[in-house]
Amino acid sequence: MAHHEREIIGVDDRVSVGRAIPLGIQHMMSMFGSTVLVPVLTGLNPNVAIMCSGIGTICYLLVTRNKIPSYLGSSFAFISPILAATAATGSIHTALSGVVVAGLVFLATAGIIKLVGTGWLDRLLPPVLVASVMVVIGVGLSATAAKMALNSSTDSFVASGALVAAITLIAAVVFSSMGGLIGTLPILLAIIVGYVVSSFFGLVDFSKVVSAPWIGLPPIQTPHFDPGAVALIAPVAIVVVIEHIGHLLAVGEIVGKDYREMLPRSLAGDGLSTLISGFLGGPPTTTYAENIGVMSVTRVYSTQVFWYAAGFALLVGGFCPKLAAFINSIPVPVMGGVSLLLFGLIASNGLRMLVTNHVDFDENRNLMIASVVIILGVGMETSGISIPIGSYTLPGMATSTLVGIIMNLILPPAKPKGEASEVQK
Repeated sequence: MAHHEREIIGVDDRVSVGRAIPLGIQHMMSMFGSTVLVPVLTGLNPNVAIMCSGIGTICYLLVTRNKIPSYLGSSFAFISPILAATAATGSIHTALSGVVVAGLVFLATAGIIKLVGTGWLDRLLPPVLVASVMVVIGVGLSATAAKMALNSSTDSFVASGALVAAITLIAAVVFSSMGGLIGTLPILLAIIVGYVVSSFFGLVDFSKVVSAPWIGLPPIQTPHFDPGAVALIAPVAIVVVIEHIGHLLAVGEIVGKDYREMLPRSLAGDGLSTLISGFLGGPPTTTYAENIGVMSVTRVYSTQVFWYAAGFALLVGGFCPKLAAFINSIPVPVMGGVSLLLFGLIASNGLRMLVTNHVDFDENRNLMIASVVIILGVGMETSGISIPIGSYTLPGMATSTLVGIIMNLILPPAKPKGEASEVQK
């Protein structure tokens, strides 16, 4: 039996419209659940969030000159600050002013980095630290994926959901090992398989799909400026900048490009996206780990595909409530099944980075940095622990990255191999 070596579709490559459409839908479906969850938890409109993710991704692709394949969806880092601002001011409109200013913080940070350059990234973020952060990004999401797959996001085991998740996961693994078009669409095909199986188990709720209109505009909400809301929400952008850098380096590692020099443009794209989202009534945006995982499993890195994904999100969220309701009807364990694979692949790419960069774990500093960053980050992310700093919280990924940066700066540099061999002589 022949081994299927899947082709790599590069960042600048183009595919036919017939292939781009399902590839774009695959990316849209991968980000859909998380992007909808943020507005549901914060009192914003889910369809507006979907629409803004499409608009924001288009802005991002334009600002980055079509060079960085990334999808922008709702940021989880802002959930608590938005809730706090809404409670303090009694209005979601004032919270939106904080979202707008958060976008300005992104843009200001991008401007500062543009001025000072990105040379400091090499000093602060050596391969051992970047790879460890990639492991934290992937494994840190493992608890979420496992809870979706095994518990259907409840507090107890759901047997039927676990079976559906297992079938979906197996389908994704099998499809991803195939060649041709199927090999580039494993997540989309696995979701379809999981959806069909779920319907036999009675896990699909069609009521909202039936009642949703085919055509309709989402309710736009405008920001009302409030200094208190801005003070609660805007500074969180600094934490998201740290996550953004981690995601950008992860994308670069997966597609085989060095995106460090493009960090100002990448941050500016995220800032513009968040700014527009705030003015329309959507949550702040950020680059999505789910879509990084999709690229890893499909080996399709073309930014063209992200244009299609963004276009579909704009259409579904902005103009077709029935399609939005249909995608939202995908049962939680189906997305849990594919998430187990997607998040695992991000972590695996971190491990691969350690190998390809020949990180020497006989060196004590490498061993210490990787050990502390991975255990601290994964432990905090999977247990939901964050460090309170005044009105804000520092999540696991940001905390472990900062700790890793400090360790990298204060630990003595590794001795050159030549010195070691001289001593041995």
